[in-house]
Amino acid sequence: MVAVSAVTTQTGKTTSEASHITPLVIQTGDQRQSFEVDFTVGRQGELVIDDEFASGRHARFRLVRGLWYVQDLGSTNGTSLNGLRIHANQLLRKGDKVRIGHTVMVVVSV
Repeated sequence: MVAVSAVTTQTGKTTSEASHITPLVIQTGDQRQSFEVDFTVGRQGELVIDDEFASGRHARFRLVRGLWYVQDLGSTNGTSLNGLRIHANQLLRKGDKVRIGHTVMVVVSV
């Protein structure tokens, strides 16, 4: 088990003291953000999106054994991965498109 300490900078990048972790880089519109620890997305959370169809805490992105997954958190409108609604943790790959409401996030690198 690795102890991880994270800090979110003003640029929206989450950094970690554990350097061997592969960051997840996602792009929403013209913004890119990098994460090295688990985070939630929605109208609240570590990645806030301004989307009336998003729940407060809509989805969670999780790092498990060096691999990144996305999970819907029981949202009303659901979360889609590459056009398909997800019902369980889904492995993320470069180029994947995660949709929450009208917001589309593209996985730039994992």
